[in-house]
Amino acid sequence: MSRTGTKKSKDAKGPWYQSGLAFECTQCGACCSGEPGYVFVNPDEIDAMAAAMEMDVDAFEHKFTRRVGNRISLVEYPDGDCIFLHPESRHCLVYQARPIQCRTWPFWDSTLQTKADWKETCEVCPGAGTGRLYSFEEIEIRRTEKSV
Repeated sequence: MSRTGTKKSKDAKGPWYQSGLAFECTQCGACCSGEPGYVFVNPDEIDAMAAAMEMDVDAFEHKFTRRVGNRISLVEYPDGDCIFLHPESRHCLVYQARPIQCRTWPFWDSTLQTKADWKETCEVCPGAGTGRLYSFEEIEIRRTEKSV
């Protein structure tokens, strides 16, 4: 393992994705649906999403967030879909103000551990592996950004 916590390939002098990775969001909604989970948000993200929804922050928090221990997460539909994933168009209702956790997809530790993890990501995300090439440095910035 390297200092960044990612596995190095045997031949490389850095993580396996040292040469960069391609990604272009297609806004398909695949990363916003599926099994229940958490989208943790901070106060600045809540403010931005409330503004995008043209809502008072308190009303927004009451309707769209929940406490998980000492953190705050967005609520979701019973099937696990994000509350901001439009059920018909499958587009994000707050895309321009989406949380950091969403903005940094697919450059998460879980998708970058190995080439096989990235391959699995590419199989479920039509934008992963296509589009703009992100440099190693850009990936590392996104990989290490934290919401809370």
